[in-house]
Amino acid sequence: MTSLITEELVLLDANLGGTSTEVIAKLAERVVAQGRATDVVALQGDAVARESKTATGVPGGIAIPHCRSTAVTVPTLAMARLNPAVDFGAKDGAADLIFFIAAPDGADKEHLKLLSKLARSLVKKDFTAALRAAQNPAEIVALVEAAITPAPAAEASAPATAAPSAPAPAGQRRLVAVTACPTGIAHTYMAADSLVAAAAEVGVDLQVETQGSSGATPLDPAVIAAADAVIFAVDVDVRDKSRFAGKPLIQSPVKRGIDEPAVMIAEALAAAEDPNARRVPAASGSSDAASSSSSGGRESVGAALKRALLTGVSYMIPFVAGGGLLIALGFLLGGYAITTVADDILAANTLFNLPGADMVTTLDAKFGPLGVYLGAVVFKIGALSMSFLVPALAGYIAYAFADRPGLAPGFTAGAVAGFMGAGFLGGIVGGLIAGLAARWIGSWSVPRWMRGLMPVVITPLLGSIIASGLMFLLLGGPIASLTTGLNSWLSGMSGAAAALLGLILGLMMAFDLGGPVNKVAYSFAVAGLGAGAAANQAPWQIMAAVMAAGMVPPLALALATSLDRRLFSAAERENGKAAWLLGAAFISEGAIPFAAADPLRVIPASMLGAGVTGTMIMSLGVTSQAPHGGIFVFFAIGNLAMFVVSIIVGTIISALAVIALKRYARKTPIAAADLAQEKVAA
Repeated sequence: MTSLITEELVLLDANLGGTSTEVIAKLAERVVAQGRATDVVALQGDAVARESKTATGVPGGIAIPHCRSTAVTVPTLAMARLNPAVDFGAKDGAADLIFFIAAPDGADKEHLKLLSKLARSLVKKDFTAALRAAQNPAEIVALVEAAITPAPAAEASAPATAAPSAPAPAGQRRLVAVTACPTGIAHTYMAADSLVAAAAEVGVDLQVETQGSSGATPLDPAVIAAADAVIFAVDVDVRDKSRFAGKPLIQSPVKRGIDEPAVMIAEALAAAEDPNARRVPAASGSSDAASSSSSGGRESVGAALKRALLTGVSYMIPFVAGGGLLIALGFLLGGYAITTVADDILAANTLFNLPGADMVTTLDAKFGPLGVYLGAVVFKIGALSMSFLVPALAGYIAYAFADRPGLAPGFTAGAVAGFMGAGFLGGIVGGLIAGLAARWIGSWSVPRWMRGLMPVVITPLLGSIIASGLMFLLLGGPIASLTTGLNSWLSGMSGAAAALLGLILGLMMAFDLGGPVNKVAYSFAVAGLGAGAAANQAPWQIMAAVMAAGMVPPLALALATSLDRRLFSAAERENGKAAWLLGAAFISEGAIPFAAADPLRVIPASMLGAGVTGTMIMSLGVTSQAPHGGIFVFFAIGNLAMFVVSIIVGTIISALAVIALKRYARKTPIAAADLAQEKVAA
């Protein structure tokens, strides 16, 4: 097996810059220079993107920036002992020991096990002390190789956190935990070991299941059954969560398991004694761990609704994005009238029997018979993809409440909403009813022989009857009438009314930068996209307003960091460089690091420019047949010049507003960018 680390990959007492991004860049350069990766920019970008999700600094002056990247050809460790130390987001200060873990996108499990074993060693004080005392790179390599050398077969067969061979002493408190992070290389295992050590200090028996890249050994069901409470230290969803049903639950991002393991153990013990503590439900929701905060209490109604809606929208977007772009491409190849003849073309023609010249003339197609046929193909694929919009929205709203047993009732209720013309609003209502019904049914106390039938037969059956029955009998008709009236009103909007709608949508897109308000505006736009046509371009104008307004905040912050660099920290200036591309691609979240650090100045300024852009788009009649992509879907934009001008105007307004507010309305020092990242991750 190729060595993970060599002396050439070690830098001792080096000054690699003042920010985490600069340090990562220098280490990425070293990895590429040793022929272990092919592209510095790609490797650095993947590592910085991972860093932006959760800071990789951990207690003890250590940081473990890491990523999987297609640019990496050989699993690699690059190590730097810094002087001066650099802030990587740890609560106890800057880091001087940096291990950069670069794994290929398809790394084998043996290498991943070694990388995770190194991560576990970094929580041991004697190991880090030896790294700080090493005199040369050869000593560092020897220390690392000793730490990751596989144990003898008898020892290696048992994971460090597996259930003990002997039961815990009578009367000893018992806890179980699951740790998991997006890459599953470092934080997953460090959190596990930190929690085990903290539990041991207070005499608690803790067994941990690490759901990492090198595989997972599931906890013994008997161990779970004997546990007093469960800890989820995760940034991704827990696999097979229903195993822990009914257990008091403490859930936090994985990094908290490293930073505050003793606090989490204490919270879990307290939850075990609290009859009102939050518990893992019998049909647990899909609450995204990345957005979960530590909590021992029950989730509020508002938080549950927000989580369910965002879950539904997040799963719906891929259907909409792919389908919308294909429909736009169909219009480009076959003309707008392809909507009315696509089925006939596909029924009567093939790639080897193309439509005749009369069809090309009728459609005013620009690319001849082949273009007409391919236009019908891609349009139909896009239309079929878009037809899943409402069912997917409803299905995953229900999934957020009831996990997998809610999927079938939710999808069915969404299909009923589409059949009745209730559209997007009907999908939301149907999904909520289906999820709540499935969750309620799953909570029933049933005989043991029936439990296996509940999630696969009884819950989907009864949940579908309840949700879809209510849609057919009571709710579908009124919601369909409301939807029809709303579409008619929007189609007839012009002048001041259209401009006002553009203003409102623009303000919503910038209000929380990818949060629930932003998602409501976006979902409203994509829900009507399929109704757009040459004779009814209002839905396309709304889509253009939403997309253009959503591009403004990151572009404005990128411009502001270029115009007055002194107002922004070094890390914010680095984020500003990335925000140019994020904004151009319609990724509003590119402005989040700035907004998290200075919300009272960044958000109002962003809303100002985005509102102006939305107003201009609607007033000028700009259209977008694509639901995503920003400037990169220029072929789907009608009146492209005014689309660009509107974005530029909004960007300049927001950038100047940010600069003015930071110059003249600053009451506190500028927050560090790493603090912003920590707030976003939390």
